[in-house]
Amino acid sequence: MLAKWIPTLSARVTLSLWALALWITPALGSELKVRVRLGDGQITEEVLEADSERDSITLEFKQGDGTLITFVADFKQDVKIFRALILGELERGENQYQALCFVTRLNHNEIIPSESMARLRQKNPRTVRAAEERRPTEELGMNVAVNLTRAWQISAHIHNTCSVAREAVYTRQADVHHWLDAGAEASMFEVLPRATELPGLPRCGTARDLWQPCSCSYALRLEWYPCLLKYCRGREGGGGRGAPYKCGIKSCSKGYNFTYYTPHKQLCLWEEES
Repeated sequence: MLAKWIPTLSARVTLSLWALALWITPALGSELKVRVRLGDGQITEEVLEADSERDSITLEFKQGDGTLITFVADFKQDVKIFRALILGELERGENQYQALCFVTRLNHNEIIPSESMARLRQKNPRTVRAAEERRPTEELGMNVAVNLTRAWQISAHIHNTCSVAREAVYTRQADVHHWLDAGAEASMFEVLPRATELPGLPRCGTARDLWQPCSCSYALRLEWYPCLLKYCRGREGGGGRGAPYKCGIKSCSKGYNFTYYTPHKQLCLWEEES
């Protein structure tokens, strides 16, 4: 959809603006659907929703194997949430799906503000997008379990997003220290065993017994998301330079690899497959 209003620009800036995949418009909107090519070559549709009132952004898409990935950025509490709904294999005794939730702190400038996200429009909705910048995979040791019933102290979004994960909500000890300093109750957190504390703890991919405790890893990648705002300058009379205004976004791709303790290899069968 084209913007209804575009400031007067020089010819060079105008051409640059039209080359952008998406840009900022005055009209407010809450949902944006973007076609994205995944790492395995398949095409998926990302749905990005912005809630300016709650100051949050939700990004959701399906991976090629059917796994539903949900990412929530809570700007009010500086918290980000990753949820994976992994389809199970019934013939192997698995449930219909397995849910995982990972909660950590949201750093500044990781993603554009919710107000800017709500204003995004794209010219060609059928175009398959590719991120301008591919950021390296972040390794995250999730060594603390979060009690879902008290998680509202961290973010009001955790319960709704992670309720299906039940006892599989994880965070990092470094983040726990920050939240405790901010007034969160210590009873909300349970420190999980580490590999250094259990010398015999294997990786789940090498464990032989399905009911053996092991160290599990789960990797995901956000293939496309607006990470930075772009600014243009309008024209002023007399050769002066106009004030900058938001005219587009920079897109990024970023991977995450979460490692955590699990009491049974049965809960981490994807490592066996990889």
